[in-house]
Amino acid sequence: MALFGRKQAPAEAAAKPDNSGTADPTGAMLLQRQSGSRMIGVEDIRRATQILQEYKNGKANLEERLKQEEQWYKVQHGELIKSANSSIPVPTSSWVFNALMNKHADAMDNFPKPNVLPRENSDSETAKQLSSVLPCISEQNNFEQTYSDNWWEKLKHGTGVYFTGWDRDAENGLGDIAQTAVDLLNIYWEPGITDIQRSRNLFITDLVDNEVLEAEHPELQGQNYGSVIDAAKYTYEDDVDTTGKSLVIDWYYHARNASGARVLHLCKFVGSVLLYASQNDPETADTGIYEHGQYPVDFDVLFPQKGSPCGFGLIAIEKNPQMYIDQLGGNILKHSAMLTQPRYWASKSAGINLDDFRDWSKAVVEVDGNISTDRLQPITVPNLDGTVVTVMQLKIDELKETSGNRDVTSGGAGSGVTAAAAISALQEAGNKSSRDSHKASYRTYASIEYKKIELIRQFYDETRIFRVSGPNGTGGDSAYQFMPFNNSGLRDQQTGILSDGGLSVRRPIFDIRIVPEKKSPYSQMTQNEYAKEFYQMGFFDPARAQQTMIALSMMDFDGIDKVRDQVQQGQTLQNQVMQQQQQIAQLVHLIAAMKGGELNIDGQQENGGSSGGQQTPQKATGKTAGKAAIDAAAQNQTPYQQVLVQRATPDMSAGG
Repeated sequence: MALFGRKQAPAEAAAKPDNSGTADPTGAMLLQRQSGSRMIGVEDIRRATQILQEYKNGKANLEERLKQEEQWYKVQHGELIKSANSSIPVPTSSWVFNALMNKHADAMDNFPKPNVLPRENSDSETAKQLSSVLPCISEQNNFEQTYSDNWWEKLKHGTGVYFTGWDRDAENGLGDIAQTAVDLLNIYWEPGITDIQRSRNLFITDLVDNEVLEAEHPELQGQNYGSVIDAAKYTYEDDVDTTGKSLVIDWYYHARNASGARVLHLCKFVGSVLLYASQNDPETADTGIYEHGQYPVDFDVLFPQKGSPCGFGLIAIEKNPQMYIDQLGGNILKHSAMLTQPRYWASKSAGINLDDFRDWSKAVVEVDGNISTDRLQPITVPNLDGTVVTVMQLKIDELKETSGNRDVTSGGAGSGVTAAAAISALQEAGNKSSRDSHKASYRTYASIEYKKIELIRQFYDETRIFRVSGPNGTGGDSAYQFMPFNNSGLRDQQTGILSDGGLSVRRPIFDIRIVPEKKSPYSQMTQNEYAKEFYQMGFFDPARAQQTMIALSMMDFDGIDKVRDQVQQGQTLQNQVMQQQQQIAQLVHLIAAMKGGELNIDGQQENGGSSGGQQTPQKATGKTAGKAAIDAAAQNQTPYQQVLVQRATPDMSAGG
């Protein structure tokens, strides 16, 4: 991966000899710049190397803790707690690892999902597109694996570090956002600061093969660039050979541009050889590498501590109870071995062939003289006091309690608890500490997504196509659609002209709300139980919609907005049906009245009348009034209902 700035020097910028006749290591990247602008050269690299060494010295205690905690994580901490008496076995139980494993599984069950919200109505469509595009970018970076790896780091060491930058070589040279994890041993900051963005400098190191370096940077061929520091390493099980590799250093720092604005720059070097300097690049000399001006890293901390952007993890808390559990377990195992392996007191004059006595395969052991208990007695080992086992169990319970890894959170439950909803409720009640650590990760994830939006604003000039979930919200093969997207909706927008003639510009700003993607089987079963209970209680009866809405306003669960909308739709549909039924009933009443007799002007039916000529106008008037009533009622009907009414209306002129 070629992150921002790691690019080969152009052919016309070949290395130039200096006055001493040797190749100038910085000449390959000293591009044409405006007169008076400051250049990054060899002296700057030497000063950066000194700062890096100071930062490394201030991080020595942390590096030692990281290496030891890695041994505890691999359940290889036996040497760290080995007793002075080497004959005592030191077992290495996995209670701490079990706590880490359950916490990690809980975190992956609540994988974050971004929901972008606009601050102005005109940005609603762009916010909707970003809500679909940001997860696609994470998927292209395999961010779920990165999230999983950093959660292991967060649980083990208390900190997971995310890098969010721009990869110029991605997408066949088009470039795209890169999201990776950074090992704590490979990043250095100013000692004593808590917020990583307040560090005066930031260094990220990477061990790269010399052949790869020379292929990307031909100016390195034939040079002895070496390594400026000795990078700390974990205790590997495999034999890791670092010969033929060199430490490439990314040096991030802030500087002032020509207008006095504070911008972020990157200087990449190996040994004393400069590979790239954004301050020497005309494209980035004034703007910096990233317009947002922040270091491209985010620290996800489990338990924070003063004076460091790093925290401490579960191993730092649980290794002491784990150590006592293992020591007590070793003592119990030793006592059990003594009980199961009989030993004897033997007199020197016992006359026993001790070799035959020790060999259990021989059926007969010869003894000189009489056999008596005075010549050979068994060594009596006292029974193990139950208090020892009780103390060990108490230490195990302590570890479970302090790590928040109770039995119910691991899937166990008390006797008689079998319903999925009840088990899920117990788990949620016991996951208070997990929810707190998840929220901290969500805050870090939100910061990552903000950086991604700013990178989209800066670099997404070309239109790209993303496969996003379809209208039903699923991601199946038959439920996705392709959406073109660029940064046109994120660019600064002109809103008017100021009184001094300048342009008034507005930059679209968005808020990000992180929601979990619940994937736990128990959570799905709980949702199903909710649905059945709501159905049994009549929540979905349109006639009880008002009571249902009141109850839903007092509840909170995943998908409540969709349930609320469906209840409202059911209520609206029922009201429409009732109105149509009333209108149809009125029509039926009018039709029946017209069939059974005539209507007078007042709309009252006449049962008979004389044969005089006075009734004919009244009959006509009655029919006209009935027709007018039908027409008035028909105006409130749908076209389909109007056709039904016309078909049901008798033809009064037929048959005389």
